[in-house]
Amino acid sequence: MIYKIFPALFLLFISNSTSNLFFSEAKVKSEIKVEKVTKATAESAAEVVYNNLNSNQFALPNLQSFKEALKGFNLLKEKGLVSKNILTLIDFSMSSNSKRLWVIDLTTNKILYNSLVAHGRNTGDEYAKNFSNAPESYQSSLGFYATGEIYSGKHGRSLRLDGLEKGINSNARDRAVVIHGANYVSDSFIQNNKRLGRSLGCPALPMDLSNEIIQTIKDKSCLFIYYPSNSYKTSSKLI
Repeated sequence: MIYKIFPALFLLFISNSTSNLFFSEAKVKSEIKVEKVTKATAESAAEVVYNNLNSNQFALPNLQSFKEALKGFNLLKEKGLVSKNILTLIDFSMSSNSKRLWVIDLTTNKILYNSLVAHGRNTGDEYAKNFSNAPESYQSSLGFYATGEIYSGKHGRSLRLDGLEKGINSNARDRAVVIHGANYVSDSFIQNNKRLGRSLGCPALPMDLSNEIIQTIKDKSCLFIYYPSNSYKTSSKLI
């Protein structure tokens, strides 16, 4: 009798196992599909925002840098780490001789400023190449920041920054990486030196724009420093 029951039980076990395996695989495939659709939808939404930007007669940022910036901004806004609908994007893949900083009002979809911006002296010459979160590296750090409070320092009116990505830019405040104006961020400096001046790691701005930009982006707005770095993409949890 046992010999007759055992094959039946074995077949029932195999049937249930196969069924469970099928549903598990189907669930995994479904989750992957949903993730891909969600990602595609988010990228499509970012492209819609990009295509509807009011350039305000400024050049538009690169689409890829904007998509990454907007994705991180939305995640930080959901977490309450930034509160203003202002996004500042710096594209360090561009020559320092070009206007590679944008301040964008995401409420009106309007570019407010497009400016020159310096990188750290050990990050590169005309082009940025090397990045660090280490103290006294005199290099720029990539990633997402929340803007802090205004203070008066050796460069005049300056804006503190809080790096929001551990190991990538989290030492920004301790390193005194801030936004400030500098005479070496100007067209005249480029003409005389064939490249923009460099900072000790700060995203320094032209003197004639620094106060306006600082006032606009202060107090918990989002700043994103972009560079097509594979190591950054692997480490970041925001893009």
